[in-house]
Amino acid sequence: MKFQRLHDLREDSDLSQKKLGEILHISQRAYSYYETGNRCIPVEMLIRLADYYDTSIDYLVGRTDRKERF
Repeated sequence: MKFQRLHDLREDSDLSQKKLGEILHISQRAYSYYETGNRCIPVEMLIRLADYYDTSIDYLVGRTDRKERF
């Protein structure tokens, strides 16, 4: 499953995969695998991403179009 919203949020924040990997303390390659869906995203990482972007996990994975947290 490709995570287009992760890609879009990252680009909207003017971040490279490398920079976001540094923020999350993972490699650029690991982040790339998450974004492209080549690797499952651990729940802990989804929580960190949702916190970083101030949104919900449901928004990140496409379960809702509501960007703001509930």
